[in-house]
Amino acid sequence: MLKYLCVLCLVVCSAGNSLAEDSARRLSLGDAIKLAVEKNLDVRAELYNPAQFEADIQRNKAIYDPLLSLQTSYGETNSASASVLGSPSVKTKELALDASLSQLFWTGGTLAAFFNNAYTSTNASSTLGSYWQTSAGFSLSQPLLKNFGRENTELNILVSRLSKFGSLEHFNSRLVAVVSQVRVEYFKLYSLRETLETRKTSLELARKILSETQARVKAGVLPAMEILNAEFGVASREKDLNDAEKAVRDQVDVINLLLQLPSGGDLLITDAPRRDNYDVKVQEETQKALNRPDIRELKRNLDIAELQTRVYRNKSLPDLTLNASTALTGLDRTYPRDMDKVGTFDYPVWSIGLNLAYPLGNNAADNDYRKSRLKSEQIALQIRSLEESAINDVRTAVRAIAASFKQIEVTDRGRAFAEERLRSFIRKNEVGLATTKDVLDVENDLNTAKNNQVQALVDYNNAITRLWQVTGEVLERDGIRVVEGDADRLYKNIH
Repeated sequence: MLKYLCVLCLVVCSAGNSLAEDSARRLSLGDAIKLAVEKNLDVRAELYNPAQFEADIQRNKAIYDPLLSLQTSYGETNSASASVLGSPSVKTKELALDASLSQLFWTGGTLAAFFNNAYTSTNASSTLGSYWQTSAGFSLSQPLLKNFGRENTELNILVSRLSKFGSLEHFNSRLVAVVSQVRVEYFKLYSLRETLETRKTSLELARKILSETQARVKAGVLPAMEILNAEFGVASREKDLNDAEKAVRDQVDVINLLLQLPSGGDLLITDAPRRDNYDVKVQEETQKALNRPDIRELKRNLDIAELQTRVYRNKSLPDLTLNASTALTGLDRTYPRDMDKVGTFDYPVWSIGLNLAYPLGNNAADNDYRKSRLKSEQIALQIRSLEESAINDVRTAVRAIAASFKQIEVTDRGRAFAEERLRSFIRKNEVGLATTKDVLDVENDLNTAKNNQVQALVDYNNAITRLWQVTGEVLERDGIRVVEGDADRLYKNIH
């Protein structure tokens, strides 16, 4: 009887601490989450998307880079004089050396400074013969209707910026999923280790029962059949132990891969799941869910669609452009003396005008606008659908928390009842009122009750994690904050 009571103490005591090797790594939940954020390959790869959009932003800003243009040309012409038939042909040689510097402005207009040099040599009697002509001035081209304004000019810049913000929200969503997965896998390993300890205790008890049974059969107190029952109990528990050990090793590999830890190393869980009642304010959690990263990402897409709609609406307007230029010119037989006379000639050196173009029917611009409006309305509906799903996710998660918390109390009582039953059957077995098989069956029931208790505790914590995931607050709960500079540093480090 004393031996059974010693074994029973092993059965009913808590198996929270794993008997791991000295080489095992102790891992807290906080450390696991930190490692996942820093080293998980999926998370690191996702951060490259906003970094690429930063490259798009900088590339599209190049529209404001001043444009330097250099042009040169040379040509010769031979033509007969139209005034006197049979007269010698007129030979003309022309050389052009031109330069300009232009700048685009947010209004959509382009201002250019130009400096042109032209050399002309001809044998026509009515001209100077050979001379240089130089002109320097400014020209302006400004759209007044179509393509006017910052949004039209900087469309690609604004789209890239909004896309970058959207990709950061997508990165947040990916991070939420990974952190939630880490929490679930961490507590799964806790559950499997608890199961492993239960299997070890169960096997030890079965072996002691076998030893006692063999002794009692040898003494003639029990029939030989009881030895077979006890041996079967040991064999089945050895199988259960092997399965539990494999499950723990497999789960350790899952976490090592998730956290990018060296493969083959063992892990010791240091944080047990929480048991305290989690107070849920449904209204507050619902408001958080309506602002979670995937909804914010979709709203960024809506911003892009609405921006494109406004731009396409503008492109359906007539193309009315203001063109203006002013210049000082000079002419002389030698260069650069012609530049000394710049501005001394009495003829117009400025011009101003309007250019109007409008395609009859304008079907292309009209249908681009219609398609963009349809896309905006489609995304707005998708946002509404996602928001309604988020509200339903919160309600489901809240119910799961309440149900799993009640389940903890139920499984606590179930384990207590199972322990008492085992004590009772051990006493009955001592006086011959219960067989060895009866004791082993009741001990199996205790194992099930213990596993149910651990699983209820893990389910409760997973339900809390699920609530934090559907509300998007799991990062805040674990002290994780994503900023735009994370992607910018990745962009700047590329050479």
